[in-house]
Amino acid sequence: MSFTLHGLGVSGGIAIGRAMLMSHATLEVSHLTIAPRMVDKEIERFDTAVKVVKDELILMKENTEHAPAELNAFIDIHTMFLEDPELAEKPRDIIRERRCNAEWALVQQMEHLVEQFEQFDDPYLRERKFDVVQVVERVVKELLGHPGRAALKNARKSKEESLIVVAHDLSPADTIAFKEHRFASFITDVGGATSHTAILARSMAIPAVLGLENARGLIRDGELLIVDGLRGVVIVNPDQRILDEYQLRKEQIELEKSKLKHLKTAKSETIDGVEVQLFANIELPGDVPEALQYGAEGIGLFRTEFLFMDRTAMPTEEEQFEAYKKVAETLDGKPVIIRTLDIGGDKALPYLGLPTEENPFLGFRAVRFCLQRKEDIYKPQLRALLRASAFGKVRIMVPLVTCVDELRAVKAIIEELKQELDAEGIAYDKDIQVGVMMETAAASLIADILAKEADFFSIGTNDLTQYTLAIDRQNEKLDEFYNPHHEAILRMIQMVVDNAHKCGKWAGICGELGADATLTEQFVRMGLDELSVAPSMVLKLRKIVREMKVEE
Repeated sequence: MSFTLHGLGVSGGIAIGRAMLMSHATLEVSHLTIAPRMVDKEIERFDTAVKVVKDELILMKENTEHAPAELNAFIDIHTMFLEDPELAEKPRDIIRERRCNAEWALVQQMEHLVEQFEQFDDPYLRERKFDVVQVVERVVKELLGHPGRAALKNARKSKEESLIVVAHDLSPADTIAFKEHRFASFITDVGGATSHTAILARSMAIPAVLGLENARGLIRDGELLIVDGLRGVVIVNPDQRILDEYQLRKEQIELEKSKLKHLKTAKSETIDGVEVQLFANIELPGDVPEALQYGAEGIGLFRTEFLFMDRTAMPTEEEQFEAYKKVAETLDGKPVIIRTLDIGGDKALPYLGLPTEENPFLGFRAVRFCLQRKEDIYKPQLRALLRASAFGKVRIMVPLVTCVDELRAVKAIIEELKQELDAEGIAYDKDIQVGVMMETAAASLIADILAKEADFFSIGTNDLTQYTLAIDRQNEKLDEFYNPHHEAILRMIQMVVDNAHKCGKWAGICGELGADATLTEQFVRMGLDELSVAPSMVLKLRKIVREMKVEE
């Protein structure tokens, strides 16, 4: 029987293959009352299971050399959850107080933690509840005598068929096994655009559809599937007509990609000689090789908040330095623009203890927050960035600037840190550029003043649209009103570009609008010097640039 499922397309493309179901252990455990004399033994049983799972995770990390770079981060956070008193200690208290079995105590504590994670405004942080569930599931399996990761069914290396992983959810441990087998796509019942499954799918450049709710229960092992990662559609047992149609579309996509490959080393230059730099946006150091594979001329936005997210405490200066240094060295002379921590408000990390705000996008976030936490947060990050600048072309970008005093305050801290590094004999780029992410109407309206202080502008069109049009871009009811093509947005972009050029500075776009191919020619004619987009969009935009004339 053929049927269609709809979910969230988190990684584009089309995959056609056979379903490979991943086992999913239920967390519905029995509640048993134990005798007082057995309490200590039950606690010992719980401690042993936690240790076994922790040792498994450590062993996995030691054997991930061929796995995606992001995988280690997810293994780390699972290990940290296991070491957190909320999971390592609280269940012991429940066992002692309620004289219950370890499985039930652990699941009760898990449900309590999941409720807490669901209170977060930020979708990325809300989705960390799935990590909690996965960690608990592993321990419960160990307690019940069913240890080890989910088995891969029907795993084969067939040249004729690709495998499509069908799961309720995927843990980092499950993904380790994939390096041994062919697979074309992920589809899961749960997860969102910032879940680790989505991040891994994008890093592997394979189609993925998440949030299907009951795909694991409806699809049978070995059934033929079509996964449309762009539209968020999964077709089960398609008829021959649908199969032929998607096979043709898949071949067309692959042909188009293949045709663009010859542009990897080509100049991003119009027919009449106007050059535009095409950079890529990244979230983690491991994203750089993909950006280079697609011909990016540099990194136009490195979102550093992802270094702060998968953990229970802030990364040290040394940890940040190593991450920034790795990106700079991998780029081998190509520039990287690193945005300082854009956190606070809707991205309130648990370990920072920030209050919940009614209007988080208008709240205590980004540079406002960092300037209030100079000693413990901002200075370590800026020192790490300066130190990394000795290993490549590093540029610093300040988010959410609304007045020139904020930029001057950041530059003053940087000058202070330069003096410290000089005294310590530590190398850095003495001429490191400091720019502004132009994402507020206020910054756009004083672009002429900011251009005298900043070394460059990069326009964040997502927030610029939200703030200018007074529209919450996360409110689905307002989707029809969220219009980044609005005349006001385009006029502000032109205003930013003109004022930058008057002061001899460059201006680019690093927001999603930069990847809108319908506007590429207009952006070039507006005088934008750089567009920074998702890696997979670089060659498509290069083709458009090379086929246009500015004078037309």
